[in-house]
This record gives sequence, C-alpha cells and structure tokens, in this order.
Amino acid sequence: MSTSRHRPAARDHADPNTGFAWLRMIGATLVVIDHSSPLVHPERLTVFPASWQASPGYIALMAFFAMSGYQISDSWARDSSWWRFSARRLLRILPPLLVVVMVTVFVIGPIFTVLTTADYWANIQTWRYLVGTSLLLLLQHSLPGVFVDNPYPWSVNGSLWTLPMELIGYGIVLVVGLVIAFGVTRLVILPLLAGLVVLDGMFQATFGYNGDAGSLLSVPTGSLVSFMVPFVIGMAIHTFRDRIPLRPLAASILFVAWIGAHWTPLDRYLLPAAAGYGAIVLAHHWPRRLEVDGWLIFGSYGMYIWAFPVQQMIIHAGVRDQWVLMALAVPISYICGVLSWLLVEAPTQKLRRFLRAPRPVLPPDAAEVTQPIARVRAP
Repeated sequence: MSTSRHRPAARDHADPNTGFAWLRMIGATLVVIDHSSPLVHPERLTVFPASWQASPGYIALMAFFAMSGYQISDSWARDSSWWRFSARRLLRILPPLLVVVMVTVFVIGPIFTVLTTADYWANIQTWRYLVGTSLLLLLQHSLPGVFVDNPYPWSVNGSLWTLPMELIGYGIVLVVGLVIAFGVTRLVILPLLAGLVVLDGMFQATFGYNGDAGSLLSVPTGSLVSFMVPFVIGMAIHTFRDRIPLRPLAASILFVAWIGAHWTPLDRYLLPAAAGYGAIVLAHHWPRRLEVDGWLIFGSYGMYIWAFPVQQMIIHAGVRDQWVLMALAVPISYICGVLSWLLVEAPTQKLRRFLRAPRPVLPPDAAEVTQPIARVRAP
C-alpha cells in the first residue's frame, strides 16, 4: 500500500517529500562544511573540536541512510516488481555519477594533474578510475598527479565512498521485499536489524575509522555495517508504519538521550536511532510555509557528489582557510547540485514513464463487479 498513517493530516505540514528534500539539502551542506576542515588540515577529522568526538557530516550521513531506507522501502511498496525497482534505482543513482566521473577524468584531471597530458592519458590508473568509479563497487579515489600538491592529496572525490553502500542498501530492500512477498512475515526485518547492531558493536567503525572488518571490494565492511543500521531502521519504520507513530516529542527524547550518552558506549547505538527516527519525523512534520519550487531543493545528490572536487579546485587556487573554503564551496556546490538536477537528474527521471506497472486486465464481467453498491442506512 502506498498510503500511510505517517502522512500528517494537519494543513500546516508540507508533503513529506518536501521535508525529505529539505533535509537532504541541509545534510549535503553539512557534509560540505565538515569536509572543509580536513581538506586544508588533514590532521583533523571534522570541523568540530576533537574533544567533542562528533562530526556533523557523520550525523548527516546517518540521517541520509535512514531517509533512504524509508523512501526506498516506500518505492518497493508502491511497485514490487524486482526489475522495475532495480531499473528505477539505477536510473536514479548512475546518471549523475557518470557525469561527475566523466567530467573529473576528461576535464578536471587534465587541467589539474602535474603530469604531462601524454603521461596522464597513458597511465592505467586514469582508466581504472573511469571504469571502477563508474561501477561503484570498484571505486578508486585518486587520479594520476591530480591535486597531489593539495594538503589532502589522497582523493579526487572522497564523497563518493558512501555510494556503494547506498547501492547495497537498495539490494537489501529488494531481498527483504522479495522474502516478504514469498510469504515470510515482515518481522524478518527485526533480526536483520539486530544482527547489524551486533556486528556494528563488534567492528567499532566511526567517523574517521572504518573498523576492524576489512573491505568488501572497495567498500569498508565496518563502515558499511554502521551505515546499514540507520538504513534498516528507516526500512523498519516504513514496514511497521501502521504501528510506529512519528512523534516529535519521541524524536526529541531520543536526541536528548543521545547527547546525554554521547561519551559512553551507548553513543554507537543511540546515534543511528536518534538521527534516523528524528529525520523521518521531521520530514513528515515539515512546515508548509517552507514549501518551495522543487528545483531549489532537489539538487542535494548533485551537490553531494560535486562538492569534493569543487573544494579541491578551490584549495588548488590557493585557499588554505577552512572558513573561506566553506564560504566559497557551499554556494558553488549548491549551484552544481541545481544544475545536476535540471540538466541530468530531472531529464533522466522522465524515463521512468517506461517503467510504469501495467494496468491489470479485467475480466469481461468486471464492469458489473465494479459497479458501486448502494448502502443501506442503518435504522
């Protein structure tokens, strides 16, 4: 069913999709801000003081994954065709990625490499970046000689590291959806979530540290598990939307509990719950007065994947102050995100019309069956 008790009836609330779009844009902005510090001061992990043991970008990513788990589950609930679901997901994630990868390899790379043009194109790493990063699961972070004189020379586009995890999350929704479609109880999502929480406690990944579990191809396993916890939380909230109310008070209590337990072992378990549930609640209670034209807020994905190379180029131009970098990178990245939406994402999303579910074929006597039945007034 596409209807949900999670859609507020109050007239002062915007459509939840508007709330999700706003929160994703705010989250992308926080990631740009947070990256500005280590990009000019690699010894730092975040813009926050080290004593805070927290990162606004990491918190935003927790919320991102929870919102994805919720919204992707809703996409499956509206059309549980495995191939149409898969096509929609790839159509959403790949076109903007391919554009940024091609521009990085064919435009940014030749301009900013310290190698000669001939050496750049002859280097196998150039082509490995093009192919591997486009395939996501074989992600590569460096291009030959590109940004090697910057304070952070190890990655051309470090933000892309979370996209393979997003892709794996889509696979989880697909597998769980198919299992439930074959008759298994929807409660199956609870042991999945419990297992991920246990593994997360074992691997101990956090911002700036990928945990103790090695990698799955180019994906650090510890970080993958950490981000799949809020993703599956989002799935669970959608799956049990008939039983889980979205209450701002409950979200506030969770947030306060996380703050109170931040410097304790409970932090790991409360953060994804607080960030995930809080983001989904806020999206469903977004003020109607903040509704705007979609193109103004639908560019969060483009902003996210373009911001890192934008920041590296600004740094290459001589900027070494993190606050100046923020002031320049946020609006430029936002413009890149809007252009990505208008020129790449919105046009490719129109292709979804070819993925609509076919209308059910009615039997010849369906007209009689579907005629309205007169109601009998109770005495």
